[in-house]
Amino acid sequence: MAKQAVVIGLGRFGIGLAQELYHLGFDVLGIDKNEQVVRDLEGQLTTAVQGDATSESVLRELSIQDYDMAIVAIGADIQASIMSTLLLKNLGIAQVVARSNNPLHARTLERIGADKVINPEQDAGVRLAHALFNPDVQDYLSITSNYGISRFHPAERLIGLTLEEAGLSGTRDRYGITVLAIRRGREPILLPAKDEIIAKGDILFVAGRDDMLDKVRKGEPPPARNGAVTREGAATRTG
Repeated sequence: MAKQAVVIGLGRFGIGLAQELYHLGFDVLGIDKNEQVVRDLEGQLTTAVQGDATSESVLRELSIQDYDMAIVAIGADIQASIMSTLLLKNLGIAQVVARSNNPLHARTLERIGADKVINPEQDAGVRLAHALFNPDVQDYLSITSNYGISRFHPAERLIGLTLEEAGLSGTRDRYGITVLAIRRGREPILLPAKDEIIAKGDILFVAGRDDMLDKVRKGEPPPARNGAVTREGAATRTG
């Protein structure tokens, strides 16, 4: 049986989320006050209804309590966001994800029981900042203020080297970067071995400090290590 999700607030963010969940196989109920928005989504979700999600009677009529998860995607109306989140938790929804607009809004949502609070604009801003800082980075997930997980194409000088030779074989290696996976064609290589050779067209998924990632992107060599193999050494070895 498909998982059931309700998305409350069908603005641009809510619509995109609801449609993606639907394409992933969820039974999706979308709720919005705007009749035209609901009408425009006909056939694009399992069900889309006009309704006031701050009304407990409306939510009960829609059998919201039977859904696996709920996402409160309401944007500007903070009061409606808070009230909807509170009602959903009171109705026993196991997982409630709520969108916040600012830190105070986020803390309020957490205190009334939201299982996860997101800020799409802030998250997008963080990813954009890192994309501008590291132009070759295709995506970025922040873990701390200066440490994250990135996806990028390896610099040209790394092609043909093993991960160990490139200084990318572990957190104690020269860059302090760990390669979590390599996407090569359609097949991913998870937790690749240190002797895995970097090929042209690879996409690396790595975890590490932002400054070290920038060194990799710029092609700056890592600190030398006793016994380290250089590119020239690798060429001799493979030639």
